Amino acid sequence: MKLLDCPLIGRRPISEFDYVGEVRKPPVDCDTATWAAFVFNRQGAPSVLRERWYHRPTGYWFILDRDTLTDEVKAIVDAREVRYDIPA
Repeated sequence: MKLLDCPLIGRRPISEFDYVGEVRKPPVDCDTATWAAFVFNRQGAPSVLRERWYHRPTGYWFILDRDTLTDEVKAIVDAREVRYDIPA
């Protein structure tokens, strides 16, 4: 069984979590083509991504910096602290 650490209550089954998506800076004042590219195109190469997650039992939103190649969690970030920068 795959487990993920909830920042509030510790290691839990992945089935308790919802993956909400990658944190990306949305374009401002853009044309339709630019907005469509933002919505539908994603980086496909393995890398460290900043992702939004939601833990259903606690109702807690948080951000993970996760290596998509190894599935290793590099850092847990409070959602209130997120900026639209790329994780280092």
